[in-house]
Amino acid sequence: MNYKRMVPNSISGLSQMLGLISIYLSMEKDFSLAAIFIILAILADSCDGRAARALGVSGPFGVEMDSLCDVCSFGMAPSVLIYTYSLHQLGVAGMIISGLFAFGAAMRLARFNVNVSAIHGYFQGMPAPAGACVIVTFVLGGMQISPVLTALLTVAVACLMYSDVKYPDFKGHGNPLFRVPVILAFILGALVLYSDVKAWPFVIMFTYTLCGVLNAVYVKVTGKQAVFK
Repeated sequence: MNYKRMVPNSISGLSQMLGLISIYLSMEKDFSLAAIFIILAILADSCDGRAARALGVSGPFGVEMDSLCDVCSFGMAPSVLIYTYSLHQLGVAGMIISGLFAFGAAMRLARFNVNVSAIHGYFQGMPAPAGACVIVTFVLGGMQISPVLTALLTVAVACLMYSDVKYPDFKGHGNPLFRVPVILAFILGALVLYSDVKAWPFVIMFTYTLCGVLNAVYVKVTGKQAVFK
């Protein structure tokens, strides 16, 4: 047994366990703590790959293990959180819509595994942890909008995760975002922040989400393409 491999895989397992605890907390209607545990899962998830590379044990098993745990922490946990927080008011429709979020995350992670060696310089579709953060910050920001609007937000993020919208990987290998859509996204984010200052955690992720969407529209309209290395 290669004990070095147990380190990153255990970190992935920790991320999954934190996601499961978030689900239990959502069921108990402790929404803020449930959201915090998803954030902790994201922090754990950011360490498993680094540990694998540091120990020289990167491989396909670790990639699959990481994604399977991510489906729980960044697909199922946010899905249960948004359902118990708001979408339960829509009955069966709320169940289906929250389920679509978990489905979108699973599709995003599966595609990432297939294309991991072909996509460089950007993320194809919103990363699953970022999608989870949209839900988490929505709850932490105490957003109180109609369940129908919450449902539209949930479906939109689910679709973005499996879309072809490009998001930056922040690794210095290229940036797919142009200046005009970024400025516009920040202006719209500032307007949301002005209307509800307490919602600043959500505004950050809302602005990030808009950057990708508006940039995709900008590319479609102007025909410009970013260069990736």
